Amino acid sequence: MHATLPQLIRALLQPSRYAHPVPEVELVQTHISWVLLAGEFAYKIKKPLTLQFLDFGTLAKRRQYCEEELRLNQRFAPDLYLNIVSISGTPEDPLLDGKGDAIEYAVKMRRFDEAGRLDRVCERGELRAEHLGDLAQGLVAFHEAAAVAPMDSRFGSPDVVLVPMLENLNISSNLLPGADCQSRLGALRAWTQAQWQRLMPLLQQRKAAGKVRECHGDLHLGNLVLIQDHVRMFDCIEFNPDFRWIDVASDMAFTYMDLVQHREPGLANVFVDQALSASGDYEAALALRFYAVYRALVRAKVAAIRAGQGTQTQDEAVSYIALAERLTTPQTPRLIITHGLAGCGKSTASNQVLLADTQANTLRLRSDVERKRLYGLSALQRSASPLDGGIYVPDAHERTYGRLHDLAQMLLLAGWSVVVDAAFLQRAERERFAALARQSGVTFAVLAPQVPVAQLRERIRARQAAGRDASEATLAVLEKQLEWIEPLDAQELGFQLAPASPP
Repeated sequence: MHATLPQLIRALLQPSRYAHPVPEVELVQTHISWVLLAGEFAYKIKKPLTLQFLDFGTLAKRRQYCEEELRLNQRFAPDLYLNIVSISGTPEDPLLDGKGDAIEYAVKMRRFDEAGRLDRVCERGELRAEHLGDLAQGLVAFHEAAAVAPMDSRFGSPDVVLVPMLENLNISSNLLPGADCQSRLGALRAWTQAQWQRLMPLLQQRKAAGKVRECHGDLHLGNLVLIQDHVRMFDCIEFNPDFRWIDVASDMAFTYMDLVQHREPGLANVFVDQALSASGDYEAALALRFYAVYRALVRAKVAAIRAGQGTQTQDEAVSYIALAERLTTPQTPRLIITHGLAGCGKSTASNQVLLADTQANTLRLRSDVERKRLYGLSALQRSASPLDGGIYVPDAHERTYGRLHDLAQMLLLAGWSVVVDAAFLQRAERERFAALARQSGVTFAVLAPQVPVAQLRERIRARQAAGRDASEATLAVLEKQLEWIEPLDAQELGFQLAPASPP
């Protein structure tokens, strides 16, 4: 392999070229970069390429994009992205940070354990729901702080959204000339254009609402790493602003898609659930599948380019095409509501439904979270409301269930299955959602965990002491619920869903 490398890269594989201790230099190649892993640092050098979607063709442009890479990644990983290194001398005898005119530039990064990359964690079967929750919280915080695209900019406008989607398909079509791939890519092109036409008003509305921001742009699992049990982002898109000034839904869709590709559909559900619950941006789900198909085709294109460079076969590209096809045809949705007293395990049971869905097509709405959102509170923020007061007065109750109904209706219409995690103590509340299922033409089910009252009291005490849940239910609330609850009737028992087994 080394014989085919440029002389500069071959020279930099020598440990003696580095001023710090380097027992061995490892080389990692992407389709656009060489990454030299040297001791405690990594040096990323851009390949002198000019492609349809990037231009690293001159030294000046490679320096420019090194500087952009440093700026952009320091937004969320300043401890990993350190500085730009000038390489002088000659390709045969290069000097890192040496005097003289630069012949190349590298981004210097602090090295991390490659075993912590989420694609590798996932392949070992060690990726957990807690990791995806941590990522979702961090991603939402990053998006909320990211620069917003001005309304008069081209970024995020429907025409600009469509361009890279069609370019991906064009590049893949050129690199995968077989009749089968051509037919399948043609069908995906038609689906993409039809969905784009249908979603155009939503795309415009989301830009107006400030949802187009300077995002990461390349959030597949290989660009996420577990460090000290926290998921960190790295290696965002620097070479093309149109690829990173995007709808936050498009950023999120990449991770969602890649989790599905790595055969973790339940974790894909959990990731989206946690992100939407944190942001309240449930309208993102209306475009998520559209963007997920695009992201699958991005990976198909990258795999096709690598196949053309002789570093792998076309099998990976074809597998991403197959994933894109599956994402265009989601399963028939269903509506599930929970029922039960405080502490009975409704949230745990609903989370198990997310994890057990093999189609990655289920979202969840939590009454405790949405109630607080209506009153400007975060999920873990205490409202200091008295029993039957503050955000728990009858009007607040009606507003909360009305919001849950409207969101569920919107998500069902977009083809998502929905779990509504709320107490649903009254039959009238349950019937309202059963009627929504009938009107939407979807299956209706009730998830009703059963726990002895003594255990409910123990759980509520423990939850209050921990302070890590959106629920504010107290023992006094439980006593009131015991007075109010209307058990499932015979018809409702026919809708009862057995709790999902943990996957």
